[in-house]
Amino acid sequence: MTAVPLGVPEVPARPVAPRRQSRQIQVGPVPVGGGAPVSVQSMTTTRTSDIGATLQQIAELTASGCQIVRVACPTQDDADALATIARKSQIPVIADIHFQPKYVFAAIEAGCAAVRVNPGNIKQFDDKVEEIAKAAKDHGTPIRIGVNAGSLDRRLLQKYGKATPEALVESALWEASLFEEHGFRDIKISVKHNDPVVMIEAYRQLAEQCDYPLHLGVTEAGPAFQGTIKSAVAFGALLSRGIGDTIRVSLSAPPVEEVKVGIQILESLGLRQRRLEIVSCPSCGRAQVDVYKLAEEVTAGLDGMEVPLRVAVMGCVVNGPGEAREADLGVASGNGKGQIFVKGEVVKTVPESRIVETLIEEAMKLAESKSPSDQVS
Repeated sequence: MTAVPLGVPEVPARPVAPRRQSRQIQVGPVPVGGGAPVSVQSMTTTRTSDIGATLQQIAELTASGCQIVRVACPTQDDADALATIARKSQIPVIADIHFQPKYVFAAIEAGCAAVRVNPGNIKQFDDKVEEIAKAAKDHGTPIRIGVNAGSLDRRLLQKYGKATPEALVESALWEASLFEEHGFRDIKISVKHNDPVVMIEAYRQLAEQCDYPLHLGVTEAGPAFQGTIKSAVAFGALLSRGIGDTIRVSLSAPPVEEVKVGIQILESLGLRQRRLEIVSCPSCGRAQVDVYKLAEEVTAGLDGMEVPLRVAVMGCVVNGPGEAREADLGVASGNGKGQIFVKGEVVKTVPESRIVETLIEEAMKLAESKSPSDQVS
């Protein structure tokens, strides 16, 4: 019987859900909202006043795929460094302002792409809105109103008893209304909470009550594993409803890890073109090879590949051939050998000891055959 190659099915790209209609703002060259792609943000962990260290970390974040970066500005020395950092950064810089309203004006004057303000802990913030709105409008600087559960206005805590979704939304919309009174609407909003359930409900309510672009975040999400899970659950629930225009995964981990997780979330939802994707089985009693080791070695060998490529690393003959056939490139392993599939067809069978190097060789051939338009920007 002649084998019939099944090939790779052509699945049309489609969004996970229609995007929520929102107004669009410009954060430097990056459009936010209004149907623009969801962008990934992170925040530097250096002292902003240390210009060299901050720019170095921004360069690392840029290389990892970060599109917008936020820097803290708690002191005058940090404010003094903003102009140089904003000018030399390859991606838009947002100044993160708490406590002192004078630093909002300093960030605007320094040429930051946007300013994030936390109204709950800036002294007499509401009294400064008119001046901030005028300065921001004159310089074309967007403002992110960032409401956090941990620093909610005391009046709202007294009203609601704690940081409920309703309290977070009321705080954000109240502050936005103050800017609107002065004709300023170049605004993005976030309502962050450390509990994904509360955070999801807050953004759902907010999305229904305004058309501003929304920045998603689970604040203080925790160490890498816990924070990744909480962020993936919360972002997935909202983005699958079309809610969210920028994201930041807040991890107790190096900022580059935040970017990696954020990008992977967007790729998993089809909101960003997939790059390297490893499909591998969890292993079971049927496996005749060390699937964990194979998957790790293939992942390491293909690290940094920028073309969209799905690679299946399978350990038995039950699901292995089918999964390997459906991928761009794959292996179905068993009895000390591996069948190598390329675009749905078996191209060779190799000993187990040569599976990894063969997959990497075939991956490189596929990458070279991709047209420039297939490269991930």
